[in-house]
Amino acid sequence: MLATLPLLEATDFPAIRRGTLDTLQVNLGYKCNQRCLHCHVNAGPTRTEMMSDELCDLIPEILTRHQIKQLDITGGAPEMHPRFRDVVRAAHALGVQVIDRCNLTILDEPGHENTAAFLAEHGVMVVASMPCYSADNVDKQRGDGVFDKSIKGLQELNALGYGVDGSGLTLNLVYNPQGASLPPNQQSLEADYKRELLAHFGIVFNQLFTVANMPIQRFGSTLISKGQFHDYMDLLKANYASANLKEVMCRSTISVDYEGSLYDCDFNQQLGLRLPGEGTPNLRDLLHADFTNNPIHIADHCYGCTAGQGSSCGGALND
Repeated sequence: MLATLPLLEATDFPAIRRGTLDTLQVNLGYKCNQRCLHCHVNAGPTRTEMMSDELCDLIPEILTRHQIKQLDITGGAPEMHPRFRDVVRAAHALGVQVIDRCNLTILDEPGHENTAAFLAEHGVMVVASMPCYSADNVDKQRGDGVFDKSIKGLQELNALGYGVDGSGLTLNLVYNPQGASLPPNQQSLEADYKRELLAHFGIVFNQLFTVANMPIQRFGSTLISKGQFHDYMDLLKANYASANLKEVMCRSTISVDYEGSLYDCDFNQQLGLRLPGEGTPNLRDLLHADFTNNPIHIADHCYGCTAGQGSSCGGALND
């Protein structure tokens, strides 16, 4: 059971507003074949929440209406949603860049053996969680045996051309710290990853994204149980960098949960902090609404995106 987290919404974080929408991030559901300690959505094998067929069918209309450049599909393990491939095909047909937030181990699950080939066929950008290049650290954070399965998944993606120069198939990895600390320098860590993964496993990839752990949901609860929550919040606030404000992902992204509700980011989604305004904005509203220049719903966890190098779904903001 999750520990009760302190109220984050009473904050002194600076007020910010949305810019032009260029990325639609859609959470297809919380079902996942893993249960990672740092997971901010509490995904796992027993979760049953899934986006409806009706909402899945709306996504291509939204992409067209707003001329959206990127569809960022997440979960859970988004590939476990029965309509995942339909959504990818529709977005690809519209010329939209699709991003799959892949945990790598799903590629080895029964029924998903040809998922990597499907992703390559449709030019999907793969963003894969890989919290370290050593087995002990990965398995400690994500579960026994996850490292070996992740390496197998990366090698399968490489064999299809992912991460290989000139292939047009992008493979980016994601690093999360194991505990209550800020990520290290993204460029330096990327160099370490590329050296170690190539030397030991023959693996290549495009970029490494360093992402700060947010003090919410499963990770926040762990901080509470260890008596580290307030120290971690102090760390985030002490390392606040105002230069990161102009680059935070909430300015150009709208996050959609499996029920179709709209949020400024994936983290607000997990806290139930919907887009500001009257009513409860829903995916259907994007057929006619424009949220440009609207205020962004802020809370104390926003310091996680602006501390140090900054943090977003695309890694550090100033690396």
